[in-house]
Amino acid sequence: MTDPVVHIDQLNLQYAGCVVLDRLDWQIHRGEHWLVGGKSGSGKSTLAKALAGLEKTSGTVKINVDHGSPLPPRVLYVSNWYAFTNLEGDRNFYYQQRYNKQQKDDTLTVYAELAAYAESENLSFADLEQYLTLFEFTDLKGTQLIELSSGEHKKLQLIKALWLKPQLLIVDEPYTGLDKASRGKLNGFFDELAEGGAHLVLVTNEADLPRCINRFAEISQGKIRQVDSPNAFSTDLGRTRQPLPLFLREAPVSPSDSMVKMEDIHVRYGEKVVLKGINWTVLAGEKWLLQGHNGSGKSTLLSLLTGDHPQAYANRISLFGQPRGSGESIWEIKERIGIISPELHWYFDKTARVWQAIASGFYDSIGLFRQVSYEKQQKINELLAFFELTEVKDRLITTLPLGKQRLVLLARTIIKNPPLLILDEPCQGLDHTQTALFNAVVDELCNFGKTLIYVGHYETQLPNCLEKKMILEKGEVQVIEEMNELAC
Repeated sequence: MTDPVVHIDQLNLQYAGCVVLDRLDWQIHRGEHWLVGGKSGSGKSTLAKALAGLEKTSGTVKINVDHGSPLPPRVLYVSNWYAFTNLEGDRNFYYQQRYNKQQKDDTLTVYAELAAYAESENLSFADLEQYLTLFEFTDLKGTQLIELSSGEHKKLQLIKALWLKPQLLIVDEPYTGLDKASRGKLNGFFDELAEGGAHLVLVTNEADLPRCINRFAEISQGKIRQVDSPNAFSTDLGRTRQPLPLFLREAPVSPSDSMVKMEDIHVRYGEKVVLKGINWTVLAGEKWLLQGHNGSGKSTLLSLLTGDHPQAYANRISLFGQPRGSGESIWEIKERIGIISPELHWYFDKTARVWQAIASGFYDSIGLFRQVSYEKQQKINELLAFFELTEVKDRLITTLPLGKQRLVLLARTIIKNPPLLILDEPCQGLDHTQTALFNAVVDELCNFGKTLIYVGHYETQLPNCLEKKMILEKGEVQVIEEMNELAC
């Protein structure tokens, strides 16, 4: 009988005193391609890392490579987040650095990163072009790593993985940050890999999967449990519905009927044009959906509004009726804006505890560096209770499941009751239950006079309150239109 590709026996792991994997047994046989889903925080990513030898565990993890295969005898794990370094090997980046031309040059270009990877893995550039073309990465070869959007970083990880073609490929949240077209291309690549003899383990709750996936499992009480389909995965319990805290039921004060006015906006880096001729007006109380393919300019556009982009002051932008550059400070701008983005989550202070992360929203800081007044502490406590986070308020935010981390950041975003909410792919990496919960809270918030700009790819996973849509394509406005009623 042929040995299994993977043999796991009595695998154990504890984290912060909690049992994550408990005498877990699992085998992956030839021809099997697995989807591992289920509840947030159940140990899916931990198991994936253990399978790749990236977690310190007790028990047995044995990989039986096929020495007769033309594929490299490798196990490759692609993480949910891409951890790159600067030229000195440091990862200590800050949120605004990707827009700062003087400081972002401290990282490798895409081409240099791929060249280093080719040398270390003995790969041919002749095999790479198909992946660059299909993921629309050909024009990004000269781009600094820190300039890439979260979706583009995910694509870069996947390009490298597909180029390597390891015998065992493990991908944690493969579709994070990818638009619909990119997801379809990726599934086609996964099927080609499987047909070529590779074995796949995907960690996600998404239902739009490659055809090759033929086994399904979740982790329950530290052990793996095989199920018949993704529909059989356990789901997180819904949040107990309760009224918003009183301070969030007060319509925020705005000094103008016009919240955002952008006129003939251009952003370029040398010869590279990122935004071209953007005209956009957002009135008080409007709820906008902003869409576009990965790299279309969405994040750059939003960074101009928040003042994080240096070219914000070289363009004609008015916020809350006041022209940019008319004497206001960046902190006066941020005081009226609440924002969530993948990049903010990425760069957030890893040492912050849950209550500290929420409190930092008062000061628009990435972490808490000052004392909190009694009045502010009361608002923190109200939001902890509203989001059912009171029991974990003293835990590091990074120890929470991803869904709860996003709720913490939403609490941080709304704690000052800002008139303008900018939610940039806030549900990236969340399953459908968590997304529905998050968007229900957004709908409730928007009943009380908030203006909303929401970035999301899938129209079946959006808040109901959205009224208007703008679509960007290669840095230009492709569509501005009223939205029909959404089915959520």
